[in-house]
Amino acid sequence: MSKCNGRDLSVRRIAVFIAISILYVSGGYAQGREVINLNKNWEFKKGEKDYDKSIGFISREWEEVEVPHSYNKEDMQLGKNFYTGDAFYRKKLHVNKEWKGKRLFLRFEGVGSVASLYVNGRFIGEHKGSYSAFAFEITHSVDYGKDNNIEVKVNNEARPDVLPVNHFLFPIYGGIYRPVNLIVTDKINITVTDHASPGIFISQKNVSGKKSDITVKAKLENKERVTKQVILQTVIRNAEGKQVAKEEKEVAVSPQGITVAEQQLTLRSPRLWQGVEDPYLYSLTTSVKRDGKETDAVTQPLGIRKFELRAGEGMFLNGKKYPMYGVTRHQDRWQYGNALSPEQEKEDMELIREMGATTIRLAHYQQSDNIYSLADKMGFLIWAEIPFVNNYSLEEAANAKQQMTELVRQNFNHPSIYIWGMHNEVYSRNPDEYVAVLTRELNNIAKTNDPDRLTGAVSGYGEMDRPANLAGDVQGMNRYYGWYEGKIDDLENWVSGLEKEYPAYKVVLAEYGADGNMDQGAEDLPENRNPVSGKFFPENYQTETHIQQWAIIEKHPYITASYLWNMFEFAVPMWNRGGVNARNLKGLITFDRKRKKDSFYWYKANWNPEPMIYLANRRDDQRTKLHTRVQVFSNLNTLTLTVNGEEVSGKQGVNSRHWVFEVELQKGKNKIRAVGKSKGKDLSDEMEWLVQ
Repeated sequence: MSKCNGRDLSVRRIAVFIAISILYVSGGYAQGREVINLNKNWEFKKGEKDYDKSIGFISREWEEVEVPHSYNKEDMQLGKNFYTGDAFYRKKLHVNKEWKGKRLFLRFEGVGSVASLYVNGRFIGEHKGSYSAFAFEITHSVDYGKDNNIEVKVNNEARPDVLPVNHFLFPIYGGIYRPVNLIVTDKINITVTDHASPGIFISQKNVSGKKSDITVKAKLENKERVTKQVILQTVIRNAEGKQVAKEEKEVAVSPQGITVAEQQLTLRSPRLWQGVEDPYLYSLTTSVKRDGKETDAVTQPLGIRKFELRAGEGMFLNGKKYPMYGVTRHQDRWQYGNALSPEQEKEDMELIREMGATTIRLAHYQQSDNIYSLADKMGFLIWAEIPFVNNYSLEEAANAKQQMTELVRQNFNHPSIYIWGMHNEVYSRNPDEYVAVLTRELNNIAKTNDPDRLTGAVSGYGEMDRPANLAGDVQGMNRYYGWYEGKIDDLENWVSGLEKEYPAYKVVLAEYGADGNMDQGAEDLPENRNPVSGKFFPENYQTETHIQQWAIIEKHPYITASYLWNMFEFAVPMWNRGGVNARNLKGLITFDRKRKKDSFYWYKANWNPEPMIYLANRRDDQRTKLHTRVQVFSNLNTLTLTVNGEEVSGKQGVNSRHWVFEVELQKGKNKIRAVGKSKGKDLSDEMEWLVQ
C-alpha cells in the first residue's frame, strides 16, 4: 500500500480499527460478552466536611448528573478553600432476566480518590486511588428482572495511605470522572477482575520487517462446577480488517482459580508501528469457544515495534533513530477539572501533535485509557507513571504497589508506552531507607509483570547518584535552571558534566521550563524573580528560557529524551503565584486551551516541518526603547523583516529556527512584518508595537 498520502490512509485505518473494536464489543463477533455504558442517569449529592458538626447533607436534594462528573471542578481551581470529603452517587440499574446464569461486573475507569461500592445496600468493595480503573463482580448481589440500586461513596481527601498523599502539586479532584461500564460475560470468561486489566497480555519478540513473534497470555475463569474444555482462539487483523494470523488451541479450564493459557503467532512481513511517522495498528482478538460458539472475546490494539534507548545516543524505534521531542500533560482543564470528554482529550492530543511533539510524559499519574489509545493511533511514545510524587508518609507502600500493578496490567497492550515511571521527586538519604527500598519493590513489580519495558524514577536534583533514583533502567531529572535555581544557560554545564562523569547512563530530562503569564508583559527580561511567591511572571521570560534551553538540548544526544513542563496550564490550589491564584503557569497553552504562548510556536518551528513564520513577543507591545530586538521563529531557509516598510538585516540566533533583528522604532505605532517563501508560496506574520 502506498505511503504517499499517509495521513489520509492513517485516518481511514483508525476508522476501520474503531469500527472493528465496536463490532467486537457490541456483539458482532463476541456474542457472549456485553459491555454496557452506564454514564447516564446518576444522582449526586455532596456530604459535609465534618459530620460531627453537621449532617445537613442527609436532607439535601439529589442532583441529576452524567459521568464524567467532578464535584470540585470549580473550587479546586480557585484557591485553598476547596471541599474535600465524602460525596454520594446512586443510580437504578435494571438487570435483565436473560442475564441469569451469566457473570456481571461493574468497571469504573476512574473515581477520585477512594470509592466504596454498594449494590442493593450491600457493601461490595473499596478502591483506593483516583487514577486507575477497578472492577467488582456483582453477579450474586443483584435481583434479576428488576431495578437494582447502585450506590458509590466517594472521598477525595488527601490521606497518608493513598497516593498522592497531598494536594500540593496538583489537585485530587473528587467524583466519578471517567466512564462506568457494566460487563456481562459467560460463566467461562476472560478475567475481568485481574486489577481491571483486559485479561490478555500481548508480548513481542524478534521484531523486524521480516517477521515478528507474538505471544498472547490469556487468563481464564470457569464458574461451572466441573472442568470444561474450550477452544482458545487468537486472530490478528490488519488495519483494513483482513485476517493475517490465527491460532487455536484446546484448553481445560478449571473451576478453581485462574487458568493461564498462552498462544504463539508469527506475523510475516509485518508493517511496523513507527511512531508519529507511521503509527500502523493491527487488532488482536482472543476469544473463547464452547461447542463451536464464541462465548467471550477481548480485542486489543497491536502495534509491532521494538524500543531501544541507547545511552548517549537516544531512542531507536525498530532500529531507526527516533526524535524524542517531549511534552508533559496533566488531565486538567478550566471549569471541567479532570472530568473530560473524549472530544476534549482528543483536542489535547491534536494540539500536542500540531506543535510537533513525538513523545509525552503523562504526569504524574495513570491517565485515561482513551488517552493511551489516542497515543497508539497518533504515534506518540509514552512515559506512564504512578502518583508517588513530591512527598511521602511512610504509610503509602501498599497503595503504591497496588497502583504500579494496576498501571502495568491495565495498559500492558498499548504499543505507545515505552517506560513505566515509579516516582517523581521523593527521596532517601541512603539506599537502605524507605523510599529507596519501596522504589526497588516498585521496579520489581514492573519488571515481573512486564520484563520488556524500561522503568525509571525522577529526581529534582541534578546529581546522578541519588539513592532512590537508580533502581530503574532510566534516570530522570527535573532541571529548572533560570527558574528555581541558577541561570537559564546553566543547563549546558549540567549536561556536559554528566556526559563526562556518567557516559554509560541512560538520562532523561524529565521536566524543564518556566512560568509565563500571557497577560503580563516586559520589554526586558526581569532581573529579580521570586518563583515561589512572586506575582510578576511575564511571558517573555518563559519564552527566553525555552529558546535557550532547547538549543542546548538539541546539541546533546546524551539527553536521550526531554519533556518540557507543561503543555497546558493547570490548577494548583495551594499556590498563589504569577498573578493568577491556584495556577501553574508553566503551560505553553492556557488552562482553557484558547491561547497559545510564544513558546508553543518556538517548538512548532523546531519540531513541526510544516513551513511557518512567527513573530515573538507580540504581546509586549507597549515599548519605551527606540533601539530594540525582534525575534522570529521560522523553519524557512530565508526570510525578510520590515519595520514600517523598511527592510532590516538580521542573523540567525541560537539555531537555524531562530532569527534575531536589531531594529530602530519610531515614536507611536510601528508595523513589523516578517515574510518568507516555501515552495513558491508566500508566508508572513505581522505585529504592531507602540512606543510611548
